[in-house]
Amino acid sequence: MSSSKILTGVLIGAAAGVVLGILFAPDKGSDTRKKIGKKGSDLKESLKTKINDLVDGIADQIESAKNEAENKLEEGMEKVASAKSQIRHSLS
Repeated sequence: MSSSKILTGVLIGAAAGVVLGILFAPDKGSDTRKKIGKKGSDLKESLKTKINDLVDGIADQIESAKNEAENKLEEGMEKVASAKSQIRHSLS
């Protein structure tokens, strides 16, 4: 199972637990609605943070792969230039 599915399941389970806990609490309806709104906002902010962290991590991995590819390309070009030089020298 992928980590994104696990994370989604955990977040949905946590949200359901919070909502059920608030709904069965012995508070007035208006207090309960305020609590649900607050918990929803908290969950939304938490989810935004996790998504931003995930996007940042992916961006870092892409940048790292790009840098590695550029380094390999540069190494290859240096080897080609060296081989050309050796061939020219041997033909002279």
